[in-house]
Amino acid sequence: MTLFATGPSRPIRRLLIANRGEIAVRVIRACRDEGIESVAVYADADRDAIFVRMADQAHALGGDKPSETYLDAGKIIAIARAAGADAVHPGYGFLSERADFAQAVQDAGLIWIGPDPKVIEALGDKIEARRIAEAVGAPLVAGTPGPVESAAEALAFAKDHGLPIAIKAAFGGGGRGMKVAWRLEEVEELFESATREALTAFGRGECFIEQFLDRPRHVEAQVLADKHGTVKVIGTRDCSLQRRNQKLVEEAPAPFLTDEQRARIHDSARAICAHAGYSGAGTVEYLLSANGTISFLEVNTRLQVEHPVTEETTGIDLVRGMIRVAQGARLADETVPEPRGHAIEFRINAEDPARGFLPTPGPVEVFDAPSGPGIRMDSGVAQGSVVPGSFDSLMAKLIVTGATRQEALQRAERALREFRIAGVASVLPFARAVLAQPDFRAENGDFRVHTRWIETDFAEALAAAVAPHARVAPAAQAPLLRLAIEIDGKRHELGLPATLLAALPSGGGAAVPQPAPEADEALLTAPVPGTLTLWQAEDGAEVEAGQVVAVIEAMKMETRIEAHRPGRLARIVAQGDVLGFGAALARIN
Repeated sequence: MTLFATGPSRPIRRLLIANRGEIAVRVIRACRDEGIESVAVYADADRDAIFVRMADQAHALGGDKPSETYLDAGKIIAIARAAGADAVHPGYGFLSERADFAQAVQDAGLIWIGPDPKVIEALGDKIEARRIAEAVGAPLVAGTPGPVESAAEALAFAKDHGLPIAIKAAFGGGGRGMKVAWRLEEVEELFESATREALTAFGRGECFIEQFLDRPRHVEAQVLADKHGTVKVIGTRDCSLQRRNQKLVEEAPAPFLTDEQRARIHDSARAICAHAGYSGAGTVEYLLSANGTISFLEVNTRLQVEHPVTEETTGIDLVRGMIRVAQGARLADETVPEPRGHAIEFRINAEDPARGFLPTPGPVEVFDAPSGPGIRMDSGVAQGSVVPGSFDSLMAKLIVTGATRQEALQRAERALREFRIAGVASVLPFARAVLAQPDFRAENGDFRVHTRWIETDFAEALAAAVAPHARVAPAAQAPLLRLAIEIDGKRHELGLPATLLAALPSGGGAAVPQPAPEADEALLTAPVPGTLTLWQAEDGAEVEAGQVVAVIEAMKMETRIEAHRPGRLARIVAQGDVLGFGAALARIN
């Protein structure tokens, strides 16, 4: 199938990637296939990452927090101009769905690899997206007409419309800033949590509410549209295997849909994007209830993490397609490609499934990936890499393709048996356990997976199948000492570990090892590195074992900290403190 009828009218010579990890690697490869030079930007913690070494140029952002690196639009655009870039690709997450960033890129005279800023603003506002969906007749459940102002208003909606309800960031995506309330008594707390999480991840905390379909599947349509009005629906995906609204396993095409359901999803996705004037790659997401009800969920105005399963089943390189659309190429027509075979993607996160999928940053001591027929590996790490605690826990994606879903499942079993990761915890034991479940394999056509299947139907089997990872506090990465130097009259910045001089012997003496401190059973420690964003128990309060006393934001997600025993709480750290793994939070005496 010919994808484009005409070629680019505005060539790109050099492209800056405003992202990190495996998606930066993916875009670098697409650039090489297109004959385009790549420019990487990186935080201090990523200075030795694969994408930094692969890029034709790499520039330091200076800092480790998202706000001072991959979310700093001014720094990124300044580097793009200094590097002589013609275009910016945002990847996913970070600034990828920020209309103001897209506009700033264009105002700087650069090509934005994505939809027009006004389209991002309209569809990125989940409330406006609902209005567009209503205008074209897309299926929808009840929701608030605008952002909810308070937790009390959220509770009132729940009482009026019934539970469960979804509290969703109006300007977010990727599951962050989204909470599902199943009991009235948790609505207000979850509203506050969603607001905080949205503010941290997207810089805006507004949330709206809509009814949440019980035990639904998550089905989405991949779209590619040009700047000349042609919108092509590339195919469907099923992304129902989620935990805390974070997808873990995806497949294409979405299995076990009726012809009518597939047509409804395709037609409404095309209509929504055409109405909005969409261009580039994007995804229209839906919920599909057990009784067949379809409801529009949102539009992601960017490339999705799970795009490889669509590429494997259509033969279309979506990243190269995005780049060509941005250069003005015209799509051949609106014909929907017929899928060839079946593909399943497993997200390989640095998380411990036996400890509630807690992120586990640290050094990757072993990364022995599978290979062979039908195996694709998109990875941002290798053996010896370090997974930093400041960013997302995604290390890699294993994509397995077969002529049929059954063959893809068989190959996935083989690939997951071959895959070995050591050092950090990983979700590999979870993925292996999923493949053993009849609900997921659905060999008799009875596909019972839904968006809360992991936390409900699968919870007992998962607990029996996986063991906790041996938790070891990762060594902190040395901060950089930055020095300005000149080479051939050109200014460069040299970064050296700040501990380098301190590590040199002084007076010929060696450091005397110190004995390890004895364990203190009263200490409540951080199970994950991050920022303590909220104390939920007063200093000096009497607490019960299992009571939530604090919240830590780690890798853009909130982790609730429970008291490990009953007693009186004595805080050690303050709200807003940045903590390492195992840091003392409080004593419970």
